[in-house]
Amino acid sequence: MGLKLNATTGLMGAFVVLVGAAGWLMVQNTRPEARVPAAMAARPAPAPAKAAPPRPRDERFVIKRVLPIKGPIRYGEWHWDDKGVADGPLVVTVDLDARVLSVFRGGYEIGATAVLLGTSEKPTPLGVFPIKWKKAEHYSRTYDLAPMPFTQNLTEDGVAIHGTKVEKGYASHGCIGVPDDFARRLFGVTEIGDKVYITRGKRIGKGDSLIEG
Repeated sequence: MGLKLNATTGLMGAFVVLVGAAGWLMVQNTRPEARVPAAMAARPAPAPAKAAPPRPRDERFVIKRVLPIKGPIRYGEWHWDDKGVADGPLVVTVDLDARVLSVFRGGYEIGATAVLLGTSEKPTPLGVFPIKWKKAEHYSRTYDLAPMPFTQNLTEDGVAIHGTKVEKGYASHGCIGVPDDFARRLFGVTEIGDKVYITRGKRIGKGDSLIEG
């Protein structure tokens, strides 16, 4: 026998279906969230890499002695004492403010002199300059064959250390002029490639490195 449905019975059936669907959705939304496995949990950031230890200083270039010179060096004055100083790398320093050139062998100062320097129009350059070539008897091709005894060339444009008359009131065209007798001694101990450090007002003393800083 067939079941006869009226409008009320149909509405009740639809209501039951809706209630069932809502209950199913509530069950789905109340399920506990999945846990992250311990192996996938956040890990602490790796420690930063340690800085490399500082490079040890080359003791051959650490100042071990300065010449006992009293007071500032006057124009024309020079000092030289290499007695008992063993062979070692040679370094020449020039301070433009003090107007002094110093010579170090293995960290021991063996020579020092007052110098002539360039003018504001033709200044003596700052920097580190290996000696490019040497010539005991040399004459300037730029300045009327002016004598430049014991020339030690530093730059392509002709800046050099050479012998000259070092007196107050005189200047060079950028070269470093030293007394002739000092120039002869310096010429006798340097080699091609030895470095000349030209600075302005740099203060160094015993225990300092000649090639750092």
